[in-house]
Amino acid sequence: MMPGQIPDPSLTAGSLPSLGLLAGISATTLTDQLKLAQDFRNLGAMLSPLHILGRLGKRPLTAIKGEMDEDDERRRRRRDKNKVAAARCRNKKKERTDFLQRESERLEVVNSDLKAQIEELRMERQQLMVMLNLHRPTCIVRTDSVKTPESEANPLLELLAAEKLEASK
Repeated sequence: MMPGQIPDPSLTAGSLPSLGLLAGISATTLTDQLKLAQDFRNLGAMLSPLHILGRLGKRPLTAIKGEMDEDDERRRRRRDKNKVAAARCRNKKKERTDFLQRESERLEVVNSDLKAQIEELRMERQQLMVMLNLHRPTCIVRTDSVKTPESEANPLLELLAAEKLEASK
């Protein structure tokens, strides 16, 4: 038999001199398996990512790699912009918090000043009420024309006024 010549299908692998382990397998089965193995290799090559990118794509692999680099650059620029925007947002929030803290402290001072002023005015009012009540018995203006609210009336002065009325009768 000559090299490259297809053996007779009736021959077995054992009858061929250099097949060793393949003894007992018919030549037809062996050729079918070899063809099948070649088909699998071709199929594997067609399914590889490089084959799909290289052969089936219309652009060369270097162009695709360049686009991937552009995408990476675009993502990097977007991340950088986002970092700057996040830092700006944090700074703005911190400034707002500081402003509100200062405003709160200022309003607390104003509030305490107003409370102190209210207390001073109450004391002054109380002193004026006492002075008015002390002046009423000697006042020439009729005391019944000026009424003092009941909450501010002085019971001691009212008692003196009642006694004065009884004494004059």
